[in-house]
Amino acid sequence: MGDLRVLVVDDHPLFRIGVSTLLAAEPGIEVVGEAAGGADAVTSAAALHPDVVVMDLHLPDLSGIQATRHIVAANPDTGVLMLTMADESESVFAAMRAGARGYLLKDAEPDEIIRAVQAVARREAIFGPDIANRVLAFFTQPPAADPVFPELTGREREVLALIAAGHSNATIAGTLRLSPKTVRNHISNVFAKLHVADRAEAIVRARDAGLGRS
Repeated sequence: MGDLRVLVVDDHPLFRIGVSTLLAAEPGIEVVGEAAGGADAVTSAAALHPDVVVMDLHLPDLSGIQATRHIVAANPDTGVLMLTMADESESVFAAMRAGARGYLLKDAEPDEIIRAVQAVARREAIFGPDIANRVLAFFTQPPAADPVFPELTGREREVLALIAAGHSNATIAGTLRLSPKTVRNHISNVFAKLHVADRAEAIVRARDAGLGRS
């Protein structure tokens, strides 16, 4: 058997290089490429045929979820490990539905990341401890009523509700304790998922569904 071939995808250069360096130093692992965006990840995976793709969730152009869906559809043997700061349950289950085999947070220990890459290559499902607890809680709690706009994550619905209430991006960032860039990313995702052209159309859709009303 040859070395385990890994593609590392993250739009933050220092983190991407750090993960690549960590994995490349492990015997039996070869980092065959890096990508800084979702579309580049899909193209690189098609060209390089990695065994495992280490994928961030929030990426330029295509999200990590969308890129995962494309990569797994093109080659089901490729394992995807999400390595991200996003710890919302909705993101975890969206990644699983897209075909990811593992989900770790970026504060995971180096050895944990290495073990997760190796486990995903063996077709095992792997989750960090906090994520595993969320998955367990999801399957043991009583079923909840379907939320409005189920295609949105919980955080995206929060952002949409604040938009519908007339708040600016700066106010939304302060209220939810998010960076302005993260708020812009959430808004772009909301617009894309709801197929709306602008903020005014999003407000109409949200208020029709009962969001943003005092």
